Amino acid sequence: MDFYSRVLKPLFFALDPEEAHDAVLAMLNAGSHWPSLIRMSAGKAIPSNPRTVAGIEFPNRVGLAAGMDKNGVALPAWEALGFGFIEVGTITALPQPGNPKPRLFRYPELQALINRLGFNNEGCEAVGARLEGLREEGRWPQIPVGLNLGKSKVTAADQAHLDYLASFQRLYALGDYFVINVSSPNTPGLRDLQSTEALGRIIRTLRDWEGSPSKPLFVKVAPDLAEEDLVAIVQLAEQEQLAGLIATNTTIDHSAIPTGRDQTGGLSGLPVRPRSLASLRTIRAHTRLPVIACGGISDAESAQERLDAGADLLQVYTAFIYQGPALLRKLSKAAA
Repeated sequence: MDFYSRVLKPLFFALDPEEAHDAVLAMLNAGSHWPSLIRMSAGKAIPSNPRTVAGIEFPNRVGLAAGMDKNGVALPAWEALGFGFIEVGTITALPQPGNPKPRLFRYPELQALINRLGFNNEGCEAVGARLEGLREEGRWPQIPVGLNLGKSKVTAADQAHLDYLASFQRLYALGDYFVINVSSPNTPGLRDLQSTEALGRIIRTLRDWEGSPSKPLFVKVAPDLAEEDLVAIVQLAEQEQLAGLIATNTTIDHSAIPTGRDQTGGLSGLPVRPRSLASLRTIRAHTRLPVIACGGISDAESAQERLDAGADLLQVYTAFIYQGPALLRKLSKAAA
């Protein structure tokens, strides 16, 4: 067993899940000033396996999914651990505290989590200032950094395009790629923005401001969409010449949760694996646009199945909480 499994995980899992999450980020934030120490503690280095996707070179195919580092506090540490790319966020135009606590729940026997965090983050201005400071200090990571954007809870649905635009404008110079997140189940009405009319308006608003050339723009989809709705989003992505899609976010299907232990929120981890895989296969059947696979990737087998289904890159979150840095070494073998 590695140091994380033997020492750190028992300590973190003795805490409330969100307290543990905050403790991990605080440690990694401190460790970001000494990335060489993090590299030594992480064990064997992840082998380089460069891939160019959407015009961006990724040193390896395994990235950190959005949700882990919402405010971009530990970018050098994630690189030192061996991730091939980092996705910061979800970031909203306005700072917001998220939903009332408790709002994060573990299911160790399923290697799963339920969260109803609600896009808790410091807002695009504070996150942008932090990331700019990192660059000014010469500590910006050498791996791609994606920025995941969501809608502020207080913003009306008919103004969503302007809310996304505010974040996009503030953070534009800082992201290697951007993600439109309209698929979290924890902001009321957010998933309604997956309709092609609403999503198309958001995309065109960002592109009209940006002009040409444009930065890679992805859409993150839910695993709960009906096939025809998912295909419609794929067709929209083709029409709008997006960089690709991320499949998928968390699920609202909680059938795997034992009776009496369910909680409101999005389910991640092993139970979402079949739905995420099915979404990936549907997307790949209708487009050659790049796809980043996310959801239930926890070992070499689940990584390989996504690559076999046509994924270009992989992202992890929940499995990393349960397995730590050793997970990256497992996945790197499949993603070689």
